[in-house]
Amino acid sequence: MSANNIGMMDGAYFVGRNEILSWINTTLQLGLGKVEEAAPGAVACQLMDAAHPGAVPMHKVNFDAKNEYDMIQNYKVLQDVFTKLKITKHIEVNKLIKGRPLDNLEFMQWMKRYCDSVNGGSMSSYNAIERRESSKGGKETNRRTSVTSHAPPKSASATHKAQASSHGAKRANGHASNAPQRSAKPAPANSAGPAYDAQMTELKLLVDSAEKERDFYFSKLRDVEILCQSPEVEHLAIVKAIQKILYASEDDSSTLAEAQAEMVAQHNQQLQQQPMLSPILEASEAPSITPKDLSEESLMRQEAAAAHKRKSISDLEEFEMGSSSRLRLSDVSDVQLCGSPLMGFT
Repeated sequence: MSANNIGMMDGAYFVGRNEILSWINTTLQLGLGKVEEAAPGAVACQLMDAAHPGAVPMHKVNFDAKNEYDMIQNYKVLQDVFTKLKITKHIEVNKLIKGRPLDNLEFMQWMKRYCDSVNGGSMSSYNAIERRESSKGGKETNRRTSVTSHAPPKSASATHKAQASSHGAKRANGHASNAPQRSAKPAPANSAGPAYDAQMTELKLLVDSAEKERDFYFSKLRDVEILCQSPEVEHLAIVKAIQKILYASEDDSSTLAEAQAEMVAQHNQQLQQQPMLSPILEASEAPSITPKDLSEESLMRQEAAAAHKRKSISDLEEFEMGSSSRLRLSDVSDVQLCGSPLMGFT
């Protein structure tokens, strides 16, 4: 499986914290006790160097990064390696450098899943100490790791000497009954230290998970509130019901029922305000000519007919006048011709 196909539901994100720490310490020969100790980014850079030997410029990695600037420089180196290897994984630097256990655990879970997918996760030939020598703070890290690896035998021998001296003291004084109880009390305290740290880490993980879930649902509620405040929808009954639920107090358990009742009542009121239309009224509302339109149209037709009639009468009168004038002219011509000398001459 490629790195681009590793999703949140992949089995990698169900690997426990102890297994992740054991894998990191074994692969890089480190002595991390908490997963948030990988927050500076140097551990992630060397894990990529172990998966792809020589791909990471280890001389740019700072194992002694204490402030955010130095941590960001480490993640820039890691991002350059991702770009060179065409890995599209988004690195949430702002979250990782804060040292929150849950964010760093998820990132290390992804790193383990990716490294396991490269060459079957076989990195036994990788010399982590030698590669770390060229890094800033790498020698100090190797020195601390070697001291930590030899610390358990020394502490065990010191504990054995302390027990022998305590037994000698018990024999010297005669309080054999009370001395074992007093000497036995520090032992559970020392043994409870790692268990207490593990419990605190688990509680931190739970708190981080709860805060993430809280922030997620709060952002959703905020989006709903902004939508309900829009002028286009704020007058709707369902929007008012949602706002009533959003702004209700914790002690009010009847908010949902009241919101539903108000929404139904407003909906019924809107239905009552709407006029009931019968089929006859609906037909009358169709595009048609009203009585007023009919009267206006008939009046216009009458006026047009009267105008046409007047025009016809005037045309007829003009025609009659023209014909009568022609008739009179013809009569005059006849009279003139009858009395003409020319006519007699002919």
